[in-house]
Amino acid sequence: MTNTITPRTRPMTLPPVNKNEVAAASNTKAARKRAAILLFTLAAVGALLTLTPFYLMLALSLKTPDEIAASPWAWPHSPQWINYVKTWTIEGTGVTFSLFFKNSLTIAILSTVGTVLSSSLVAFGFARLRFPGRDRLFVLLLATMMLPGIVTMLPSYIGFKYLHWIDTLKPLIVPSFFGGAFNVFLLRQFFMTLPRELDEAARLDGASYFQIYWKILMPLCRPALITVGLFAFIGAWKDLMGPLIYLNSTENQTLELGLRTFQTIHGTDWNLLMAGSVIVLIPLLILFFFGQRYFIQGIVMSGLKD
Repeated sequence: MTNTITPRTRPMTLPPVNKNEVAAASNTKAARKRAAILLFTLAAVGALLTLTPFYLMLALSLKTPDEIAASPWAWPHSPQWINYVKTWTIEGTGVTFSLFFKNSLTIAILSTVGTVLSSSLVAFGFARLRFPGRDRLFVLLLATMMLPGIVTMLPSYIGFKYLHWIDTLKPLIVPSFFGGAFNVFLLRQFFMTLPRELDEAARLDGASYFQIYWKILMPLCRPALITVGLFAFIGAWKDLMGPLIYLNSTENQTLELGLRTFQTIHGTDWNLLMAGSVIVLIPLLILFFFGQRYFIQGIVMSGLKD
């Protein structure tokens, strides 16, 4: 038998603990925890203050006039969903709230389509094409953002009156198919973040500029396109000045004007008026919840590159 000698192992020694470093780390961790709690508290308070008007509007829409007079802030014991039915079928006007809803939805959808298509096409030209005077034209386009809308209000009205478009939905839809400075700027910034090698490879394969725009760049710009679409839809849905100027007949009114008509008829019925306000708000809430991720992504990525 062979004797094996096992080497003696030294005991492992740990470095001495620095009590000052441990205390500093503990204090830093505690400070971060307090800061997180403070930020969470401020965010909760801000959210509560923001949601308070929505809660009051929803609560009032489900009450009777007597309950509103007794306790406007309390949640109704028996919600009156019939208020929404009464609001949807406006009495004494010959029209229904659904007609206002249809007009607003038609204007918002067509305006969104026109804004996205026209703004993306103009932005593609400024971002990917090279032609004389491109930068000066882009600066001129941005300069139109500083022009107040009230300056162009009267000339626009005269032009639409000459075209016999007054009291129709055309003045609220057709201008969206000619782009917009802010939307063009937003999409141009996003186009410039995409590598130009994509264009060069497509050109080598025989693709035209429109094919590059439609088949290659547009699918990659989904967050920015959704952002522009949300801006356009919300702007058209909440527009009051345009319908107030161009629409005269009751059957052509949008929801914003319809609420005013409804208030004229049911001025003291706050439950019905709040029910109408909730109906106007519902599509915007749906868009926000389903599109907020793309909205934030489009805003962030559009500012990555000049």
